[in-house]
Amino acid sequence: MYRYRGVTALVTGASKGIGAAYAHELARRGAHLVLVARSGDALRRVADEIRTAHQVEVTPLAADLADPGGVTALIAELDRQGRTVDLLVNNAGAGAVGPFLSTSLQRNVSSVELNITALMSLTHVLGGRMAERGHGGIINVASTAAFQAMPYQASYAATKAFVLSFTEALAEELRGTGVRVMGAHPGATDTGFFDHSSATMNPAFTDAPEGVAARTLDAFAKGAVNSYPGRTITRAMTWAPRVLPRTTVTRLTGRLNRRRGLHRARDIDNARH
Repeated sequence: MYRYRGVTALVTGASKGIGAAYAHELARRGAHLVLVARSGDALRRVADEIRTAHQVEVTPLAADLADPGGVTALIAELDRQGRTVDLLVNNAGAGAVGPFLSTSLQRNVSSVELNITALMSLTHVLGGRMAERGHGGIINVASTAAFQAMPYQASYAATKAFVLSFTEALAEELRGTGVRVMGAHPGATDTGFFDHSSATMNPAFTDAPEGVAARTLDAFAKGAVNSYPGRTITRAMTWAPRVLPRTTVTRLTGRLNRRRGLHRARDIDNARH
């Protein structure tokens, strides 16, 4: 059973949503924190809240991980401060919403840089250091979107499919090394993910970030390779893509997203969680 007390956890995308919930839950379990997000002001507010509620060290570091030099700058700052990361929570994510050809190419490319390149880079550098020490943990936050193509969220689902495949492969490569790797696959969560688009979520079908964070950490502590921290139906929705033809699943998903109005959705700004 993994113990969180006393470890130093780095959480990306920690200024709001699931990332902030991970930070609070880790602190509640006794972990010290390095919190990373673009918004320094929002990050400092989260850090202050955690310091007030829990007796742990909290270091906020503002960084744009989608920027080509973002990860390098973050690693350099960690080294300058002498920070050793025991647990990496790759939570930061972005996604364009709406018909792919009608959305900004740059928004789609930025989501690839954040969801894939930054995640892989942090995993390579910090995971490599963990492997040298012979202990550590990595949680990569993917999504139930990882299990099928998603019309009107085409690039977002594709990036999460990468995270799923990459995480499972790395977990096997590192099995027995003392470094554990897990993918987390939340479903629709009340994070404000669609706040910068014309799309909306039905509150009746969204999970609370706090519950998602707690269940993710419970699953990691028990040694899971994949976690489904939402309601039961969330995991059940990942079963159909494993047994039905991919074209069938894609058409069904497209139909569902059209019913949700995503075929008319437009990004106002790049949605992030």
